[in-house]
Amino acid sequence: MEPRAPRHEPLAYVMRAGMAESVHYGSAVVLDADGSIRYAVGDPDAVMYPRSAVKPIQASAMVGCGLDLPADLLALAASSHSGEQCHVDGVLRILATGSLSEDDLRNPIGYPLDTAVRDKWLAAGRPPSRLAQNCSGKHAAMLVTARRNDWSLDDYRDPEHPVQREIASLLAEVSGEKIAKVAVDGCGAPLFALSLTGLARAIGAVASAADGSPMAAVAESIRENPMQLGGSARPVTELIRAVPGLIAKDGAEGVEVAALPDGTAVAIKVADGTSRARDVVCAAALALAGVDTAALAPVLDGADGSDDVTDGLRLASALIKR
Repeated sequence: MEPRAPRHEPLAYVMRAGMAESVHYGSAVVLDADGSIRYAVGDPDAVMYPRSAVKPIQASAMVGCGLDLPADLLALAASSHSGEQCHVDGVLRILATGSLSEDDLRNPIGYPLDTAVRDKWLAAGRPPSRLAQNCSGKHAAMLVTARRNDWSLDDYRDPEHPVQREIASLLAEVSGEKIAKVAVDGCGAPLFALSLTGLARAIGAVASAADGSPMAAVAESIRENPMQLGGSARPVTELIRAVPGLIAKDGAEGVEVAALPDGTAVAIKVADGTSRARDVVCAAALALAGVDTAALAPVLDGADGSDDVTDGLRLASALIKR
């Protein structure tokens, strides 16, 4: 599969007094439990970067390599956390299982992702930290996985490191696609490109994995610990809490995935890369997958927090068809 310019279509409109004021383009796909396409819009077969939406697959590969963490810490290993104290403390706990410390991390130094948490952090005069950066749980888990297998530590982010090769292998297996391109994610870890449809297939495989498997362990950790996956003010946390059995993961550049225990899955990519439309489009795609809209109401109703958008953000659901 060769990378090409995606043919995105309108996904969501910002409405004011009944008139569309702005539009968000992108692509979305809804897969049935058997992997067939139920709905699609835009270009879900174009190669894209899954960003942090791929973290449940990354965590699954690490469990398959011997990573053994309690459920709350396993969810943190699959997280893009908000940087709250429970997240910072949890990353330290992950590192401690491998006799490691913050100094071993190679993710960027940063502030908490959540705005309110970051403001308190700054007001307290706390400096940026690798622990506070939202990908620290994943990096800590990669280090512990390497330590458990007597693999080298300093180069754990190298695409040729055994941890990264195992991740790429599992992603190719559960997506049903070859990795189209390898890049570097914002946190410094390898980023493996595939199609939006392949990403949906992969997250569906995690959600429907057989009991006792590494993927099932990750899925259950997410269901039981949505706060560790996201944070107290994150739509993805509310989404998991609202829909029984759901797993979901948000990502940078407008990417989000979600899946039900039977393997029904959705994946969305907002072309402009902003988060304004991401969560509501993902929730609306779940509605098209058969999820009760009453359960999705907190995300659908609270998608846009700006005071000047009177009619909110709405999915162009009539376009989600194939």
